[in-house]
Amino acid sequence: MENLASLIRLVLLTVDGQTYALHLEAVDRVLRMVEVTPLPGAPDVVEGVINIQGEVVTIVSIRKRLGLAQRAVGAADSLVLARARSRRLAIIAESVLGVVEHPADAVVSTGDIARGIQHIEGVLKTSDGLVLIHDLDRFFSPEEEQSLDLALARG
Repeated sequence: MENLASLIRLVLLTVDGQTYALHLEAVDRVLRMVEVTPLPGAPDVVEGVINIQGEVVTIVSIRKRLGLAQRAVGAADSLVLARARSRRLAIIAESVLGVVEHPADAVVSTGDIARGIQHIEGVLKTSDGLVLIHDLDRFFSPEEEQSLDLALARG
């Protein structure tokens, strides 16, 4: 029997045709796209904010974080509501594929692949290709965290 401690559970989502993943433990739920309120002064990767049951949640774009071509957010898009170290975030996804389990040793550290992508924790090799696993605790640089906090305080 396989050792359960060696399995990781990931929520798979797509952005620009590429599959990305978040750790299941960090994800609260998936929501349908709603109207996003712009947040002046926020970092470029922030699309804006939404109100979820009285809590202001920051909407972030993997597309912008990775420098992909911009596209308008569509009504068919989803928001993946997740927890980072210091705040709740909602990530814009074109689709959410579901939850998968993989052996932890199937993940390659990004330190072994590329430098300068601190928000990517690792890469999972699957039969369908490579899946980038995001580390939401490192999604923002310290400077971006500070400017986001200031923008939220002003908002």
